[in-house]
Amino acid sequence: MLTMIIGEISNFVAYIYAPAVLVTPLGALSIIVSAVLAHFMLKEKLQKMGMLGCLLCIVGSTIIVLHAPEERSISSVEEIWELATQPAFLLYTASAIATALVLILYCAPRYGQTNIIVYIGICSVIGSLTVMSIKAIGIAIKLTLEGTNQAKYFQTWIFAMVAITCIIIQLNYLNMALDTFNTAIVSPIYYALFTSFTILASAIMFKDYSGQSASSIASELCGFITVLSGTAVLHSTRDPETPLITDLYTPLSPKVSWYIQGNGELWKQKDEDESSPSFITILRQDYFK
Repeated sequence: MLTMIIGEISNFVAYIYAPAVLVTPLGALSIIVSAVLAHFMLKEKLQKMGMLGCLLCIVGSTIIVLHAPEERSISSVEEIWELATQPAFLLYTASAIATALVLILYCAPRYGQTNIIVYIGICSVIGSLTVMSIKAIGIAIKLTLEGTNQAKYFQTWIFAMVAITCIIIQLNYLNMALDTFNTAIVSPIYYALFTSFTILASAIMFKDYSGQSASSIASELCGFITVLSGTAVLHSTRDPETPLITDLYTPLSPKVSWYIQGNGELWKQKDEDESSPSFITILRQDYFK
């Protein structure tokens, strides 16, 4: 928990000093660290395809860093507000909100349990607005610490309210997606959509690619696609999740089976490949009461 908090604070600080088109795709590096730590600490085998996925993420991240645009110099929250209220970004914001409302009000009740794009789409669209608000808040804090108080501007508090609202919505539907679908499927799709919408929002609001050559933009897009491919490959090597017991009789393995007696006791019987089927162990489980 402590390392997670430190990581999120560091991620927040990164948005202050670097453009979102650089910081967001580099989030794939956490997948590599998780896979390596799981291999050594949790004894989860990292297969050859998993190693290839890690290598693709590293190569793609390197390409993104080498061709990333420079951070735009901003002197006040009012300047960020001007960027946020320009017609192009207002159009993006209205489109994002409209899309999220359609997904929440119409698609989620009907298709949320069967179509993985519904919940992840909500998280990704709203998440792009979250990143823009978080970046504005971070810059405001940075300028305040440097001696220019930004708390006196109402725009700072509007960005804070937008960020809190978007974070709550984003976490809610992300949890719903993880509860409904396999994590190995949710993670790469969410990473792809969230990163894509964030790059688009940042490019519109901060004009990150203004002044960059076509070759640099193409190289960064290639780097992002490489990272995305590595993420998909890495998650595809994960072992499938163990299904939960959903009925009164569920085989757990070829050798062991479980069933529940009428008195609420859980019986475990080894009845396959055994010479003596009378061997029965009775275990009382409080959570069945």
